[in-house]
Amino acid sequence: MSGNRIKANGRIVAAATDANPAFGAYYDLQTDETGATKRLGMTVTLAERERVFSFARDEENMWLVTDPQGEHRAAYNGALDVDVEFSPFFNALPIRRLGLQERAASVTLPVVYVNVPEMSITADTVSYSSTGSRDEIKVHSPISDTTVSVDEQGFIVDYPGLAERI
Repeated sequence: MSGNRIKANGRIVAAATDANPAFGAYYDLQTDETGATKRLGMTVTLAERERVFSFARDEENMWLVTDPQGEHRAAYNGALDVDVEFSPFFNALPIRRLGLQERAASVTLPVVYVNVPEMSITADTVSYSSTGSRDEIKVHSPISDTTVSVDEQGFIVDYPGLAERI
């Protein structure tokens, strides 16, 4: 981490549920100097297959997505971020970039939304509403409405029902 620039890799591990099969996902993320997603590589592994995807945002804020069907370029409604289902880490990127851990504000942002384990990719929006308190940042995403807690740097500490930092 350097300023708002982040280079991170992580893993999502999910047990089978009624809605989803068990899966594992590995990601490698790089942001630009503002903290917006620049590159993201993902490998999603299910019992029967493995899929590899990559996302890269250029200087014109166009995304080049490489997936099993090939490469395609799209604007995704001007999105600067990728939001990956089952990972609270990706919600921290706009919270940090906009300083929502330090100030009261409400924003709705376009995102490249990645549904895992299906790996469907869509243009969507995520809304954030902060009172200026690190314990009360409301997040409205395509799959949930919740209130998260973050640390002084804007990284998620508690995402109820999904993750808690230990």
